Amino acid sequence: MDRRAFVTGLGTMLAAPLSVGAQPAGKQYRIGLLSQGSASGSPHIVEAFREQLRDLGYVEGKNIVIEYRFAEGKAERLPELAADLVQLKVDVIVASGTPAPLAAKDATRTIPIVMAAAGDPVGTGLVTNLGRPEGNITGLSNLSEELTSKRLQLVKDVVPRVFRVAVLWNVRNPISMVVFRQAEAAARALGLQVQSIEVRGPDDFDKALAAAVSGRASTLFVVDDPSC
Repeated sequence: MDRRAFVTGLGTMLAAPLSVGAQPAGKQYRIGLLSQGSASGSPHIVEAFREQLRDLGYVEGKNIVIEYRFAEGKAERLPELAADLVQLKVDVIVASGTPAPLAAKDATRTIPIVMAAAGDPVGTGLVTNLGRPEGNITGLSNLSEELTSKRLQLVKDVVPRVFRVAVLWNVRNPISMVVFRQAEAAARALGLQVQSIEVRGPDDFDKALAAAVSGRASTLFVVDDPSC
């Protein structure tokens, strides 16, 4: 799915909770945008989000207000930021990744939550049924087990003599554990050894890379995460 298709789908899902029920004329909706990343890290995605809302008739500063909450790579801040959005009584929360919608789910069971690019929503406990998400959560997932194995196969193709792979992953991100296990299984199938390099944030990177070097890893496999 390309960026345009993804944002279009996300915007359409977001429009649904804003349109439910009879609303007062001239109402200004309040949208909470919750992300583990930073505002400076994805300006093109934020702008595409605004653009798609405009295409659906929702214009920031006119009939919607967007409350931006970025954790700047610090997952431990997400519960506080989610609680802040609930306190503001936003009409809907858009939460990107996996930790952010999980924090939003813990903060409210009544405000609609639209998850954006969540990995394995069922496996991480966001919903119990992907086809029919219950409660106040809906959205999109980008989990692809095949992609993990293909990335490792590419490493093997580029560096045929690779024998040990260091997998860098954030233990605070539930989906990272899922991807790490996929990487372990794929590496075994390729005859590779796996070295688990666990981090909890940017402050752990220097020590993690030193561990990969001392462990004689031939290559570094980074599990996608806003802090990595």
